[in-house]
Amino acid sequence: MSWVQEVAPINTTIGTPQNTRVANALSADDSSVRLQAALAVGSNPDPGFLEPLVERCAVEPDFFVRDMLSWALTRLSPEITLPRIRLELHAERTQARSQALHTLSKIGDKGAWAWITRDLLRDTDDEIARTAWRVAVVLVPEDEKEDLADELATQLGRGDREVRLSLSRALVDLGDVTDRALERAAADEDPAVATHARATELLRQNPETGFDAAIDEAKRVVTLGPERAAAAEATASAKTAEIADC
Repeated sequence: MSWVQEVAPINTTIGTPQNTRVANALSADDSSVRLQAALAVGSNPDPGFLEPLVERCAVEPDFFVRDMLSWALTRLSPEITLPRIRLELHAERTQARSQALHTLSKIGDKGAWAWITRDLLRDTDDEIARTAWRVAVVLVPEDEKEDLADELATQLGRGDREVRLSLSRALVDLGDVTDRALERAAADEDPAVATHARATELLRQNPETGFDAAIDEAKRVVTLGPERAAAAEATASAKTAEIADC
């Protein structure tokens, strides 16, 4: 394990010299060293690494290393991992909260459902909110899916394309329980909300529809109104049929 020599020392109470070197490698300047360290920890799970892993999740700048850190955490016993991750959901650092949510989705313990609060689902930071939506869909009990759909629908029209796509995917993954929430949102006075709701319903009915195409169609319906849009579509279909008969 020669790579553990390229490290910046950190405080640790891991115990053995080898474990200390691995823990130190988690904060090395070289991202490949950090990645290998996280892999080593996950391959040889040890409760002593819990705190270094969680702490590193909060500050790790590399996506692939963060994902490996989360994987390493899933290799530890949920009995010790989950309570510590729960604390991170209330951390001041944005990345700490986001990565804690990501790790919960990887662990998939339904008991963590109660930790996905309204504040997280409505977090002003888009990345945290997007992760919370994804985790909520994974953890929600069957009998609470409709309530979750109602809550997620309050975020329709929010953010840029990527944020809206994430929300649409979450609602689509919830299935038929979203009917009422999407129907109500489709009648919203805010065109952005109505468009997003209609586009999401189009995606739910036909998953093969691209998001951008669904948005364009939804905009047309919102602009013209459902009746005029339907009439325009019927006229276009009739003209297409006439041309085909010629």
